[in-house]
Amino acid sequence: MDIAGFIETLDEQGRLLSAAAEKAGTGADVPTCPGWQVRDLLRHTGVVHQWAAAFVTTGRTTFQPLPDEPDLDGDALLGWYRETHALLVSALKAAPQDLECWAFLPAPSPLAFWARRQAHETAVHRADAESSLGSGLSALPLEFAADGVDELLRGFQARDRSRLRTEEPRVLRVRATDTDDVWTVRLSGEPSRTDRSTAGSAEAAADCEFSGPAERLYLTLWNRLPLSGITVSGDDALARLWREKSAVG
Repeated sequence: MDIAGFIETLDEQGRLLSAAAEKAGTGADVPTCPGWQVRDLLRHTGVVHQWAAAFVTTGRTTFQPLPDEPDLDGDALLGWYRETHALLVSALKAAPQDLECWAFLPAPSPLAFWARRQAHETAVHRADAESSLGSGLSALPLEFAADGVDELLRGFQARDRSRLRTEEPRVLRVRATDTDDVWTVRLSGEPSRTDRSTAGSAEAAADCEFSGPAERLYLTLWNRLPLSGITVSGDDALARLWREKSAVG
């Protein structure tokens, strides 16, 4: 996907998130985030939008902490979230292609990083908001869902802070059955190394495989759906490891 595509998806996902939040009410529980209510989800996602927009608009090249969450609730909180989301979308649309600012995952450019990261941040939390309604989730484009799996495996889980590690070398394969994308995740005591290929390419032996449609993989690997929602074959210990250690912090 290109930058414009990520910004368009960010715009759509934020609108869906706020619509679900309004329908559920800010006091509704969020099943996919135990202990959270919709108000917590809106406050968190909104300050992340503010945080991201600040890097894009100011060109800051060093890390800055997240701003404080607002002491708002109800309609005022919904209005604030919609404003922060709209400001982020506008900032990304207006940013120059050669923008220089801080980013924390490899990307073709800082602008590409922030457009992609905020699109996925918002899509995951849109699923959280919709889970509070208990009536199903909005569909994601296949290409976007596969990209989200890629960002998680080759971006977040490759960081030094990742806890997804094994004492002995192991291999986890992730296969999207509707896009032909295949990820081979090599686990050890160091941060994981992941290669992306297409179905039909030569594949090393894997100790465990997760397979399913890209969207279900996306939501499952982000721990928004149970592992029972995809096909798991091979060593169950690696499936348990994913569930226990893959959370992004």
